[in-house]
Amino acid sequence: MRTGTFEYTITGPGTVASAVELMADVPRLVTMHPLAVRADAVPPPSPDVLRSTAVTSRLKLGPVGMHITYRADLVVRSEDEVLTIAHQQPRTTLRSHVRVSEAGDDQVRIRVGVTFESPALLFSYGFAKARFAHEHMASEIEKYLKNA
Repeated sequence: MRTGTFEYTITGPGTVASAVELMADVPRLVTMHPLAVRADAVPPPSPDVLRSTAVTSRLKLGPVGMHITYRADLVVRSEDEVLTIAHQQPRTTLRSHVRVSEAGDDQVRIRVGVTFESPALLFSYGFAKARFAHEHMASEIEKYLKNA
């Protein structure tokens, strides 16, 4: 198994409450995800999970296109924090830990820390795709905040 992390910060107009609401809404975030093609509510796997979403993404590996589906579980949603854990086979996990704070002048700061873990053979490809998708989503979230 290999593990990698990356972080990013988004700043834009809004309130802490509205930013937490957005970051906890996986189906809405999926509309900003460059690889996702579908999101479906699924039953949470345990009482500790607040909400689960099956997300299907379209990936390319060279000339071969494929669809993969993973389960994104909303685990924590508080006044200023969101934790989502995505599970995909084989043994791949992506943890997205969000902290939201006021940034002054009716601005909000969203700090996102991502931890990606997968089997070593899949790590480079999966980590690169996760980073690409989150960088794209960060720019889409900034646009959303400006237009909300």
